[in-house]
Amino acid sequence: MQTHMCVEAAVRAASDDGFEVILPYDTCATRDLSFGGVEVPARQVHTAVLAALSGTYAKVLTTDELLAELR
Repeated sequence: MQTHMCVEAAVRAASDDGFEVILPYDTCATRDLSFGGVEVPARQVHTAVLAALSGTYAKVLTTDELLAELR
């Protein structure tokens, strides 16, 4: 699952359906993308998607932060 595809779609759909979503961002990754002759490194794609989801569609945490909250 890539951050910019399956993960983003699932998070948005779950949020739209009324679920409170927590996304452990260190459990997913993505790849380099390009558009209009511009190359976007995977790290920037991953970060941009997480920034868009954070606070609006999901609480974005590391796995360790999530586990600490669940304790």
